[in-house]
Amino acid sequence: MGTAILRVIKKNLFGIITAILSAGILLAFLFSSDGISSLGRVSQSIRYEWLLLAVAAAVAAWILEGVVLNLFCRAVYREWKFRYSFCIGMEGVLYSALTPFSTGGQPMQIYSMHKLGMDTGAAGSIIAVKTLVYQIILVLYSLVMVVWMLPFFQTNISNFSFVTILGLICNSTFILLVLLFCISKRATDMLLRKGIGLLHKLHLCRHPEERYEKIHRELAVFHESSFLLGKSWKLYAGAGLLTVVQIASTCSIPYFIYRGFGFSQQPVSVIMAAQAYVSMVSAFVPLPGASGGAEGSFVLFFRSFFLDGTIIPATVVWRTISYYLNFPVGCICTYLVGRMPKLTLSGAKKADGEKAKELNEQNQVEA
Repeated sequence: MGTAILRVIKKNLFGIITAILSAGILLAFLFSSDGISSLGRVSQSIRYEWLLLAVAAAVAAWILEGVVLNLFCRAVYREWKFRYSFCIGMEGVLYSALTPFSTGGQPMQIYSMHKLGMDTGAAGSIIAVKTLVYQIILVLYSLVMVVWMLPFFQTNISNFSFVTILGLICNSTFILLVLLFCISKRATDMLLRKGIGLLHKLHLCRHPEERYEKIHRELAVFHESSFLLGKSWKLYAGAGLLTVVQIASTCSIPYFIYRGFGFSQQPVSVIMAAQAYVSMVSAFVPLPGASGGAEGSFVLFFRSFFLDGTIIPATVVWRTISYYLNFPVGCICTYLVGRMPKLTLSGAKKADGEKAKELNEQNQVEA
């Protein structure tokens, strides 16, 4: 029993350290600036029905995460099930929260999708395209909200222009890299060769040619699936609209907390615009779950809304609902993914699959 527990701890050591680090940052916020006394004082007058709405908004965002992922999966595999998409979506949310730059979610999702019967290349293509759609919508949504409330931000936020430009550069760079990876076989092949060559020189790859051929075959499936996904504008329109609703649900959480703390002076549009901006600028903080950066951004943008010393308790409540609530749900879904039966998938739709194969062969000849 003790050995089994130690094995589990060793396997999940990084995640445990991350959770402790994040909890430590949250506790630091609580114990600074009379956070504990403020929380105790505020808890007596909190309107809990509004906090329940905040939790409902978080749950709605989780469901929409699964719905959007399911749209892309079923565009390639008709037999794919929504319950698989929902659990894998929450697994991605969990591992993104546990890793720096949120980089752990997508690889874990691809791994789980492959274990459940999907080609690794197809899974990689689906996750890459979905990530691309989400990031583009997040940037556009944030820009629209910020431009709409531009006078407010310029008046109340110091270094507003610098932070905006930095957030846009980081997000735009990420979008361009993912887009390049999705549409350019030549670029991905060049990166693959250089990467394997570097690993071979560092003695981390013993059989470079075999490794290259194996990954190259998966990349061929990746680009086939990207071709299939790229054919339907209705698919992207539907995924884009659902992603807008998903981001809006996430951005409404601070507003419900704001109302729960007894405030009503600011309209919902201002609060949601501030949260959209926080999401954009804290997305690339190089710590698990953007720990520290997310809390700091929230305090910076929302301290003029939460008056009378309530900003620290509000930050704790917001972080608990928008971040820590992901942990138990994500863990349960990860456990369920491990127990789900493997699906027998027929692959991409035949007609489109043959066209994608022809396109792939043409690209190989050109390369």
